[in-house]
Amino acid sequence: MPLPFLSVVIPCRNEVRFLARCLDSILAGGYPAGRMEVLVVDGGSSDGTRELIEERAQADLRVRLIDNPQGTTPWALNHGIAAARGDIVARVDAHAAVAADYFTLCVAHLESSGADNVGGTMRTLPRDMGLFAGPIVAALGHRFGVGNSYFRIGSREPRWVDTVFGGCWRRDVFQRVGKFNTDLRRSQDMEFSLRLKAAGGRTLLVPEVCSDYYARSRLGSFVRHNFSNGEWAVLPFIYSDVIPVSLRHLIPLLFALSLLAGATLFAWTPWLLAAVCIPYTLANLAASMDVARKLNVPGYVLSMPPVFFLLHASYGLGSIVGVLRAASASWQRKRTVLKEGPCIPRH
Repeated sequence: MPLPFLSVVIPCRNEVRFLARCLDSILAGGYPAGRMEVLVVDGGSSDGTRELIEERAQADLRVRLIDNPQGTTPWALNHGIAAARGDIVARVDAHAAVAADYFTLCVAHLESSGADNVGGTMRTLPRDMGLFAGPIVAALGHRFGVGNSYFRIGSREPRWVDTVFGGCWRRDVFQRVGKFNTDLRRSQDMEFSLRLKAAGGRTLLVPEVCSDYYARSRLGSFVRHNFSNGEWAVLPFIYSDVIPVSLRHLIPLLFALSLLAGATLFAWTPWLLAAVCIPYTLANLAASMDVARKLNVPGYVLSMPPVFFLLHASYGLGSIVGVLRAASASWQRKRTVLKEGPCIPRH
């Protein structure tokens, strides 16, 4: 019996550096060529990405270029889903490269497990080499750095989870749950997964389903990206009818608030800052030594602590800004309602 027709959706914008590697991994994989298509959804690239897609589309009929005039990731996903012909729809990030059996395993587990979404584990690799590239990658794959994000820290056996990296869905999922929330520039994948869960759907993580992801590995871009991620751990609450994140996404917010409160009140209650900093420092050092031991890099005992701290602090500070932005948006909506009055339906 032939495998289901598969549509692979790749959102991208100015990804000429990574897209070729991504496409090579998909097109050279083990999924039957006549049973798949690859939809690269471009958000107005200006770095040669579009030319690369067009070149690949001419060389391989499986590849199609889809325009995304809105330019954001959720719109790219929705345009791709609308254009997809497959019974199964998979998302792959342009910064990722998938294993040869990635889609074969995803589809097999979709059919055998009753799951609505299947994904796997992600091996994080540095985009650029530098002094902190290794420690940053290590922090993004350690439980102290990212909590119980199993697609990052790994799992020994298949398990039901809240979300996975990428995703491979039955097409009817989008008819039952809707598509991706276009108000969310970030966190749209988590919000969709939790919406799916609220509707009774299930997401399965399979450790054997493997992909590589090239993460920001320069300290400045790492901090900025985590700050933005922290903002978008809170902002989805404005735009979603479900709780759009997991508890692990809000813990850095509590950490940053505790640090700020301790520093503000230090003159009156110096013990408060100590009560936050001492346990955190001990946990940070223990995690750093664990990383250094597992990777056999003694120097990581010194370089991991600041990286872990920057990961948590920048994410937490971003979340504080997200709270302020969310409060401001809520206040503006209330002012608009008070000024214009409630909307009374006409019959």
